[in-house]
Amino acid sequence: MADDQRLFIGGSWVEPDGGHYEVVDPATEETVGQAPEASRDQVRAACAAAREAFGPWSRTAPEERAAVLARAAEIIGDRMEPYAGLARAETGATTRTARGMQVGVAAARFRRYARVEPAEWAIPPQINEAGPMGKAAVMGALAVRQPVGVVTCVTSYNNPWANPAGKVAPALAMGNTVVVKPAPQDPLSVYRMAEALEAAGVPRGVVNVVSGRSVEVGEAAVESDDVDMVSFTGSTAVGQRIAEVCGRGMKRQLMELGGKGAAVVFDDADVGAAVSGIGTTFSFYSGQICTAPTRVLAQRGVYDRLVEQLAAYAGRLKVGDPREPDTVVGPVISAAHRDRVESYVELGRKEGAVVVAGGERPSGSAVSGRGFYVAPTLLADCTNDMRVTREEIFGPVVVVIPFDEEEEGVQLANDTDYGLIDYVWSSDVARAFRVARRLRAGGVGVNTVGRNMEAPFGGFKRSGVGRDVGSYALHAYSEVQAIVWPG
Repeated sequence: MADDQRLFIGGSWVEPDGGHYEVVDPATEETVGQAPEASRDQVRAACAAAREAFGPWSRTAPEERAAVLARAAEIIGDRMEPYAGLARAETGATTRTARGMQVGVAAARFRRYARVEPAEWAIPPQINEAGPMGKAAVMGALAVRQPVGVVTCVTSYNNPWANPAGKVAPALAMGNTVVVKPAPQDPLSVYRMAEALEAAGVPRGVVNVVSGRSVEVGEAAVESDDVDMVSFTGSTAVGQRIAEVCGRGMKRQLMELGGKGAAVVFDDADVGAAVSGIGTTFSFYSGQICTAPTRVLAQRGVYDRLVEQLAAYAGRLKVGDPREPDTVVGPVISAAHRDRVESYVELGRKEGAVVVAGGERPSGSAVSGRGFYVAPTLLADCTNDMRVTREEIFGPVVVVIPFDEEEEGVQLANDTDYGLIDYVWSSDVARAFRVARRLRAGGVGVNTVGRNMEAPFGGFKRSGVGRDVGSYALHAYSEVQAIVWPG
């Protein structure tokens, strides 16, 4: 068990006013460590420290900021094993996921934003020959990117390394300062990230971390007059409340919210490839990921075969201790979330869906009677008006809906409140891209669930506001300023 954790405010490690609470390993239900509970005053102090540090940090040469980020990436990589062990214990992720997709991706993101190109900073000068009121004049104009200011980063529980790194690294690269409010379920990894940044030489107050189970902690970090922007990853419902606060204060916002990704599978698709892609919903973070292809729309000619192979795929996956090398599906984050996912499966039954895989709580030596496990579950014969097809379950549950013609498939895919990432599987590349262009989603995977880490990421509709990743993250954490002069 880790020692009691302290808050990181203004470059100092501070005892929390609210004491500590237990962080529990979802696989064993044992205590991982004691996380600090910040008071509202301590959150305000963190925001004030970030405000004080903003001026000097924003004026630091980009090369100096890049050097700090590069050192942080190196430190995180050097501490891979202890960091990955903690991430696995906090989240229930498998060892492979904790190393590669959590800590490894976090290091890669710091390295990426240590290499900001000049073209990502400014738009080339423009010249025109018409001045105000149509008078003849030659005017020059330069558009440059300026940091937003103090950014509150509210991060998700499913990836306490890659998610905060994806916010903190580009924000710092652009000259912003940050207050990070991690998810209450697994905040200890975020404090390790703060330690790495401190060791890398980040100045006092540039990075602050405050945690707690109380709603007041998050509210104070969003409401503070010292905060200029809020970057949030989490549920749509919480995002809507944060957006209301941002609106009152005219704060910038970047929202990565929920998803109910449609996977449109046509008769001519490579079924094996589609099954492998859709099957990541069962294995990747145990389905606790907003980009998962959880809502499968299968054309009639391939429907039965797809359902049969998905059911077989789900049945082959080992559910159990994430420390075991052959485990594919670990636990979900908490007992409460396990109960929530199970309640959706039961609701699906009542709505008329057929449970063709899973549907029962895992048992046996692999799970040893402890931990918050959910079996990979496949619900077939669904319709698009069921709650299990319309609401985000955030667990290893896939629903399958049949359709006949292309137009119907597109309509079903778009008939949702969400629009984060959708998918299309077809051997007809022209049709796949035609359908992709018609889907109302921020991203579409064509015959893949892979990601290009320079492509913009974000959602339509209730899946979010704004775009990040790659250069788009630099845009998100900056304001565009126009400088005009007489030619």
